[in-house]
Amino acid sequence: MGLCPLWSHWGGRTEWRAAIKAPSPHPLLSRPYAIHDGFEKLTRENWRGEVSAPYITMKLYAISDLHLGFEINRQALEAMPAYPEDWLILAGDTGETTAHLRYALSILTRRFAQLLWVPGNHDLWTLPSSASEDAALRGEEKYLRMVSICRDYGVLTPEDPYVLWPGEGAPAWLAPLFLLYDYSFRPGYVPEEEAVAWAAETHVVCSDEYLLHPDPYSSRSAWCLARCQYTEKRLQEVAPGAPLVLINHFPLRQNLVRLYRIPRFSLWCGTRRTEDWHTRFPTSVVIYGHLHIRATDYQDGVRFEEVSLGYPRHWFLWVTRAIGDRRKGWRAICGKFFPQTRGRFCRSKDLSGKERRRKQGDTP
Repeated sequence: MGLCPLWSHWGGRTEWRAAIKAPSPHPLLSRPYAIHDGFEKLTRENWRGEVSAPYITMKLYAISDLHLGFEINRQALEAMPAYPEDWLILAGDTGETTAHLRYALSILTRRFAQLLWVPGNHDLWTLPSSASEDAALRGEEKYLRMVSICRDYGVLTPEDPYVLWPGEGAPAWLAPLFLLYDYSFRPGYVPEEEAVAWAAETHVVCSDEYLLHPDPYSSRSAWCLARCQYTEKRLQEVAPGAPLVLINHFPLRQNLVRLYRIPRFSLWCGTRRTEDWHTRFPTSVVIYGHLHIRATDYQDGVRFEEVSLGYPRHWFLWVTRAIGDRRKGWRAICGKFFPQTRGRFCRSKDLSGKERRRKQGDTP
């Protein structure tokens, strides 16, 4: 099983646009980072109960923040080849409307064996200018409509039972989560009721304040509390014997939020209620997005992967600066999720193109 970054190494703007129009026949999710050998060798026989060619492998991939409201992001999605043996995790912010979600699922369900989806904050927006069905959907009602659409396509959601990924190595429970945020990623001296004003002092206010409605809850914090309590109970009921892969749009820990240009945006990035979930529950990997800054971290021996694509301005610069060959396919949008053996650590690249490695015990 592997999760590969979905970024490619194209040398310039013209070459990138050509690649969208005429995608390379080479794998979109090109050569995976080193992974546990047992997951690498998963076969149809393992996960379908069928006798099939033992050399056929099935991998797990993940990506978030597709933001399909941007045309170039839609073009990139359309250029994706098919990987009929593999699974894909969509970790939130597919777009802003139900049409964006249907568009993504209509493409990806034909190209992957199974999808798992969690919502991001953009997915839950109610756009005032929308003339579609979305205009009447607010808060939890919008979320449940997205869940219904996913089920129409056979996509697993946070409202479905967790699935066990079998393998020649250790199996793992894939746990899609929906937790939101509660403004607790802030300094202790800032009261919650003054948190948004505190962020506004630096001209930072998330659009969620105007577009993400908490109905029927009294606030986004109250909705977050309800989701955390619901999810916590479900995680406690997971059968022992296999680790969890926690999948959430928002980072579970505050120290993973490294937004150096807009540090006070951390208010809209998670909740302290989940700070210890990676140790409280038997977890092997945590997958998240939202930050638009791909990274691999290790905290208390648990691997954390930020797997976002982001807005064009967030990923296009990285592509045009990278040195490589487009035949390698899209490289590095999703990170491989299962810890590898032999003492090696997974690597990722930041937006400047410099490689970094974060081992257990490193400070962010």
